[in-house]
Amino acid sequence: MAGVITASQSFWTALFTGLSSRLFGKLVTVLRRQGADAVRRGRPWGVPLEEDRALLVAAYRRTNLTMRRLAPLFGVSKSAAGRIIDHLGLIAEQSKNYRYSANRQVVIDADTRLVVVVGRPLPGNRNGCKAWEESDAKAAVGKTMTIADGGYPCTGLVMPQRHRGGEELTGWKQAHNKSHKQVRARVGHAFARMKTWKILRDCRLKDDGVHHAMLGITRMHNLNLAG
Repeated sequence: MAGVITASQSFWTALFTGLSSRLFGKLVTVLRRQGADAVRRGRPWGVPLEEDRALLVAAYRRTNLTMRRLAPLFGVSKSAAGRIIDHLGLIAEQSKNYRYSANRQVVIDADTRLVVVVGRPLPGNRNGCKAWEESDAKAAVGKTMTIADGGYPCTGLVMPQRHRGGEELTGWKQAHNKSHKQVRARVGHAFARMKTWKILRDCRLKDDGVHHAMLGITRMHNLNLAG
């Protein structure tokens, strides 16, 4: 169909996934191995090509458009677009006007900037210290040295040294804070890249929908870095 978005044009895959044509092909291959192209009963897909279905899900996560606005861009009905997202993206949208705040605990390797841990989502008002443990991120890290900002006391995470009683920090504490800041800056840049996905900044998902969206974005983030 003319005038619709398609993965056959590399411009669209780069725009919505941030991946080159080669890396997008690798992503589709991984999805195929996980059963994305399995024969299904019932009506056929509104978007027959698997690459285009993967691109539709990526576009949804990148733009956070409602089905009413997204579907015409791919030449399908909003119900067909919703079925593709439910199957391929494992995303369930409750309402186009619903906003859900979630606390996400994510661990990034400071050297490679790859995401190595994605914790389970918790309510947005959950204290960071509790979320670190309850999201299973703490268990996933184990005894690996992990740094964090100053909001994680008594968690075993390495935090910056604080000024106490107006006293100047000793030399080693100043050096510690400088190193800590440099590492956190690299991690912060990785977070900033992930937040270009609008669905993470203006979320209409809840429960497992948030988690599956985050895992999908993480996969594309890591694939783009690691090749």
